Amino acid sequence: MNEDRRRILDLLAQGRITADEAERLIAAIEKGPASASPSQGPETPTKAKPKYLRVLVEQLDGAAADSPSLVNIRVPMQLLRAGVKLASLIPAQARVHVNGALRENGVPFDLSQIKPENLEEIIDQLDDLTVDVDQKNEKMKVKVFCE
Repeated sequence: MNEDRRRILDLLAQGRITADEAERLIAAIEKGPASASPSQGPETPTKAKPKYLRVLVEQLDGAAADSPSLVNIRVPMQLLRAGVKLASLIPAQARVHVNGALRENGVPFDLSQIKPENLEEIIDQLDDLTVDVDQKNEKMKVKVFCE
């Protein structure tokens, strides 16, 4: 076991980081270069293509640090990309009906605007989104991120 992995596991054992954070850190060191030689210049970081869209909902007040998340969703990015491609195959007449139904229900959205490049642009900008929610005297944190 390498030294970085051991340090991450020690932090997890001490309760200083969560299991999800430990998982992300270990994934990051596995993707990184094994060793960079000092003679090389500084490396330009290349962002790996994310594999999952993650949504976590955690309770903030009165919850123990080790309590499980209220919601923990991990959606494969390939599923989202396939859905975007399938949306382009919807016949025009059906698309008109779907767009109308969306507008009737308060969702001003046009399916014809969904394009694969739009999804990739959103993914590139979605590093870590956190929203604090107040609902009936309960405080929650919603985190949306790619991994």
